[in-house]
Amino acid sequence: MIESFLVTSRETLEASLVVGIVLAYLNKSNNQDYKQTVYYGIVFGILASILTAFTFTYVAGDFQGAAENIFEGATMLIGAFLLTTMILWMMQQRHISQEIEGKVQKHLLNTQPILSHIGIFMLIFVAIIREGIETVIFLNALNYASGINFIGGSLGIVAAVIVGYIFFVSTKKINLKKLFNVSSILLILFAAGLVAHGVHELQEAKILPLANPLFDLSNILSDSSLLGSFLKGMFGYNPAPSLLELAAYVTYLIGIFYVYKRIGSSKLKVSG
Repeated sequence: MIESFLVTSRETLEASLVVGIVLAYLNKSNNQDYKQTVYYGIVFGILASILTAFTFTYVAGDFQGAAENIFEGATMLIGAFLLTTMILWMMQQRHISQEIEGKVQKHLLNTQPILSHIGIFMLIFVAIIREGIETVIFLNALNYASGINFIGGSLGIVAAVIVGYIFFVSTKKINLKKLFNVSSILLILFAAGLVAHGVHELQEAKILPLANPLFDLSNILSDSSLLGSFLKGMFGYNPAPSLLELAAYVTYLIGIFYVYKRIGSSKLKVSG
């Protein structure tokens, strides 16, 4: 449940921030006539995301045997990659509000109103469908790894919309930096689990060399137990990993935390 909540809340929050910034800027610049265009962008972005989900599910259902293992493994690795780029991108956004407002202002300055409407529509539409497609891939990767929790995913969407609303239209301040930092660490561990699971599926498909488990902790903590299943879904726990799976997991964590630290250091230098 927690992993589904994390994925949907993080993705929805990014999209809701974009929408909130655009609407706030339109209010501030007295361009309320463009609000309907924003709403059209939201609706069509959601519809396109739903269509993507159905298409992805339909395609995935046609695979069997080794092809199914390859598809699932590739989905997990792509999901881990997208999660990583999302995390690193958000870490580097020090002026996200100014960046989006600048894009809106550029569209509004267009001498032809129709082009202004199209530009703002596409800004919202692309923001929604980008997060929607990423969510589809993440949730399918999560489904292959441990299963999707519908309640957790739905609560994540609701929570993100509420946070975005409060942040932009209320006097109450939310520390987005701390929120993103905590969720980033959890998602990094989640992505590491996807990498290990992806490697496992590719081993099952014989794309990567098969190997005996390096050790077996099933008697101590089975992945079918309550705690084991939670750790499996959240952090990719495998009681009997191969050397390649364990190496992929550890290498990913070392690499991402190194980059994480470098980005943090560069921010300190800039602010100093």
